[in-house]
Amino acid sequence: MEDDTGGVHIAVPDFQDIMLPILRLAAEGEQSLNGSIEKLAEEFQLSQDDLNELMPSGSPKFKGRVSWAKTYLKKAGLLESRKRGFFNITERGLEILKGDPHAIDVDFLMQFPEFAEFRGGSGKPRKTRKKLQKRTNSSRERLTPEERLERAYDELRKGLAAEILDMVRNSSPEFFERLVVDLLVRMGYGGSREDAGSAIGRQGDGGVDGIIKEDRLGLEVIYIQAKRWNSSVSRPEIQKFAGALQGKRAAKGIFITTSNFTEGAREYVSKIDSRIVLVDGMQMANYMIEHGVGVTEVASYSVKKIDNDYFSE
Repeated sequence: MEDDTGGVHIAVPDFQDIMLPILRLAAEGEQSLNGSIEKLAEEFQLSQDDLNELMPSGSPKFKGRVSWAKTYLKKAGLLESRKRGFFNITERGLEILKGDPHAIDVDFLMQFPEFAEFRGGSGKPRKTRKKLQKRTNSSRERLTPEERLERAYDELRKGLAAEILDMVRNSSPEFFERLVVDLLVRMGYGGSREDAGSAIGRQGDGGVDGIIKEDRLGLEVIYIQAKRWNSSVSRPEIQKFAGALQGKRAAKGIFITTSNFTEGAREYVSKIDSRIVLVDGMQMANYMIEHGVGVTEVASYSVKKIDNDYFSE
């Protein structure tokens, strides 16, 4: 298609078509999302009308596609976030560029176990195609519209949870403390926010970070430990927490981390008398989505079906 000046006009590219350009851009140095959008818009020769094109939800289409391309590359281990709002290329990403790929798309990324698991598979890598062929999305076409909607919602939620977790991991300890308070209060614990904040905000002794009411009446308390870690929480850390609970004659505790727990840690809590709930990073992110902490609703869809009772005669 030609524009008014006689040049070739390029429509807003598919998010998969953005993957290789954004990876190449990251190879030049640390990038921000907004900065990369400007550079990619120039590379794709997008007009201002293209940049103003909106999704049905009202969000900019191109920005959303760049964001999704970045998310997919991060889940495949080709990009990473070292600080809030920015992203960098990884060693794996550099190795991919050394191979001078013709393009990068979802099928290409399925060779990486982390991405295969993110997409809901077994986590086993898939061999890449020798030649990239035209995408038909035939696997999607075999699903009913209702199933496609459910899968799309699940992918959106997983992507959002991954973005939330990156933001939390790159936040300050003070912000993380406030987040834990906000989340637990939204989940129905702690009574008022002031009560919860004064309880969790003080460093406890014996390895316990804070205390929160189990219900609004304060009939029982729960001890909290929150760790903004990147490495896995292992059994010794949980044993210390359990020991601290016993020292206070407490029966219930919550251990929250931005990382994950080892199998040994989970096995340990299943065998002790104290009731300890382990909340890993992805669980925390999903709780934040579910209870509206750090997220905002941009669109809502109502799915309806035939009322057979109405049509019965």
